[in-house]
Amino acid sequence: MDVQKKAQMVIEEVKKAIVGKDNVLKLVLATILADGHILIEDLPGLAKTLMAKSFAKALGLEFKRVQFTPDLLPSDILGVNVFNQKTLEFEFKKGPVFTNILLADEINRAPPKTQSALLEAMQERQVTIEGVTYKLPKPFIVIATQNPIEQEGTYPLPEAQLDRFLVRLRMGYPSKDEEKEILRRRIERKQDEVEIETVLSPKDVLKMQREVEDVYVSDAIIEYITSLVWATREDKRDIEIGVSPRGSLALLKLSRAYAAIEGRDYVIPDDVKAVAIPALSHRIILKRELWYTRVSQESVIEKILERVPVPKFE
Repeated sequence: MDVQKKAQMVIEEVKKAIVGKDNVLKLVLATILADGHILIEDLPGLAKTLMAKSFAKALGLEFKRVQFTPDLLPSDILGVNVFNQKTLEFEFKKGPVFTNILLADEINRAPPKTQSALLEAMQERQVTIEGVTYKLPKPFIVIATQNPIEQEGTYPLPEAQLDRFLVRLRMGYPSKDEEKEILRRRIERKQDEVEIETVLSPKDVLKMQREVEDVYVSDAIIEYITSLVWATREDKRDIEIGVSPRGSLALLKLSRAYAAIEGRDYVIPDDVKAVAIPALSHRIILKRELWYTRVSQESVIEKILERVPVPKFE
C-alpha cells in the first residue's frame, strides 16, 4: 500500500529527533491516520513535546502549543470576539485551537471549564462562540500531555473527556544505549534544535486517512474486537465499569490504521493486539480496592488479551 511507504518516510524523519520508541512512534502515526486524539501520560523530560513537533513538521501540518495553567480561560484556547473601532463591529480572533496539531501541554493543570472547552473541538471538529459555529482545519489532532506523578494543584480529567482520546500512551525512559545515542547526536549537531524535513503535506495526510477507511475487516476480526470489549464488561473481579461502544470503534479504527502502516489492506489479529492496550486501558474503571495496589489498567487489559481466544486467520 502507498500508506506504508509514506508512513515509513515520516517515521524515519521523526526518528532523527526521537531515539528508539519505534512502537510508540508507530502508534502515534496510526492514531493520526485514524483521525484520533492522543493522550501522553508520562514524566517530564521524556521528549513528549519534541515528538509532537517532529510529527507536525514531517507531516507538513501546522502546529501550535498551549501550556495549560490554572488561570487559563476557554477563550485563550478557542478565541474571542474583539471590537474593531474602525469598522465598529466585533471581529472573531481565532485561538490556537485553529491548527492541524494542537499540543495541550499538562492538560490536567487547567480547571474543568477550560478542559471541557476542548470537548466540542475534539469531538465535533468545530467551536461555537456566542452562537456562531466555526469549523476547524482538516486534519485536526489534539496531542495532550499530563504528568501522572505530580497531582498537587491539578484537575484530573473526567472519564467523559478521557474517552475522547483514541489512545493513551506512555513514552518511558530510554534504554542505556539509547540514552548514549541521544548524547552522541547532541554533540554531533552542535545545537539543541533537531532539523526535521517536511516529507508530506496536509493533502497527503487526508488521502492516507481516506485510504485507511478502505482497509478490509473480516467478520472474525469484528467478533474478536467485540469479544475483547465484552470481556471488560464481564470482568467483575477487577473492573468496575467496562469499555463503551466508543472503545470498540477506537479499536477498529486503530487496527485498520496499524494494518495500513504495516503494508496490508486487511486487518489481522496481531494488529488488534498491537493497539488494544493503548486504545482500551484508559476506558476502564478498576474496582476501588485495586486503586492502592500495583494492578494497573494496562495489566488488566493484558490479562484479557491472554484470556480471549484469538481467531484463526487464513
